[in-house]
Amino acid sequence: MKHVTLGLTIAGWLLKTTLASGADWPAFRGPEANGISRSGHPPVTWSEKENIKWKVQLPGAGSSSPVIWGDRIFITCFSGIGDDGGSVDKLQRHLIGLDRATGKIIWDKAVQAELPEDPYSGMLTEHGYASSTPVTDGEHIYVFFGKTGVLGFDWNGEEMWRVNVGHESSNRRWGSASSPALYKNLVIVNASEESRSVRAFDKITGKQVWKQDADSLELCYSTPAFATVNGHTDLILPVSGELWGLNPENGKLRWYATTSVAGNVAPSVVVNDDVVYFTGGFPRQATMAVRAGGKGDVTATNILWSGQYASYVPSPVVMDGRFYVATDQGFAICLSAIDGKLIYKERLPGASSGGRGGKPFYASAVYANGNIYSVSRQNGTFVFEAKPEFKLVAHNKALDDSDFNGTPAFAGDALFLRSNRYLYCIASMQTASAENKNNEGTK
Repeated sequence: MKHVTLGLTIAGWLLKTTLASGADWPAFRGPEANGISRSGHPPVTWSEKENIKWKVQLPGAGSSSPVIWGDRIFITCFSGIGDDGGSVDKLQRHLIGLDRATGKIIWDKAVQAELPEDPYSGMLTEHGYASSTPVTDGEHIYVFFGKTGVLGFDWNGEEMWRVNVGHESSNRRWGSASSPALYKNLVIVNASEESRSVRAFDKITGKQVWKQDADSLELCYSTPAFATVNGHTDLILPVSGELWGLNPENGKLRWYATTSVAGNVAPSVVVNDDVVYFTGGFPRQATMAVRAGGKGDVTATNILWSGQYASYVPSPVVMDGRFYVATDQGFAICLSAIDGKLIYKERLPGASSGGRGGKPFYASAVYANGNIYSVSRQNGTFVFEAKPEFKLVAHNKALDDSDFNGTPAFAGDALFLRSNRYLYCIASMQTASAENKNNEGTK
């Protein structure tokens, strides 16, 4: 039985982040794991001369997202090898702590890679060795560094513990992408690439609490989410040809549905009430909606709809009964979240040109103040209204000539955007002035 065991993973931090303020963005795709900022009012336009509060050069490239708690930002990158040369023997991954107000790097912790590592070739060059977003509970920071393992750091950047989760590779050798999650006292990692397993570790000591194996995890790169149904929480994870609902306490399967999202599955699921929306697959892609909950095989009862309009890598946003995503073909897609019917499919001007590997979007869609933000790899950020009629609000040109693969983060009224070279804080000049005055008043 290919789906028999697995465990809890990425969005487990949801239960912890009830303590986070509305200004925090503590994990991949924010405090609700859905890419939505409920209160932020970030700018919709920016340029080198407009609405850039600060930018800071990073010590290496990366496709991970920044995470934010209070006055700190944390981000990962890699160095020692890349498009400009180097050797995998010199590969280092970095966890960096920055001051949110100024962008000043407070500390940079470099971790030498455990070898052997996958070579820097093929599709791995498209995203690199730092594609997993950190997670924080406001006291500690946890990172997943692939074959080098899972690491816990304290607030000052001191390493608390490190555990290995395997040295294997998938049949594609694409490297790691899934991010760590917090659930109660556990750090959970989907080590699909390294060992086709999901593992749970005590967040203070790093001791392994449980491990679940499943061959179906191969080519599963998505970040799962939680759904609460009838008083209990399910961990939701899409794998090739199935959607799983798991008990997050022990990783055992509660229910599953057979799906048309098959092959490698990269986008993360979105949970809205008790409905799970997910997209992806290769070579044939699909988007589906499945009601969470139940026992055993729920294929016949819980699948709400399935459609052909889909995304290969970026994760969607579900807002006001509509499903939004920017696709790997350069289109903005809007579907009805009720029945999956196409509301619109509009080409984003210039988005389909210039992306390495033929994929113009890797970053996932995010939402704030009535707008969807979709960051393309080389052709800037597209901002369009979250409404049933397509309206392009802005097309902001890329701020540098490196790849922009990371999903942006929101905190307060600012947007934080990373490229392979820089981390940018984008905020209106008025907002930036007010924050600076507040910071001066608290010194």
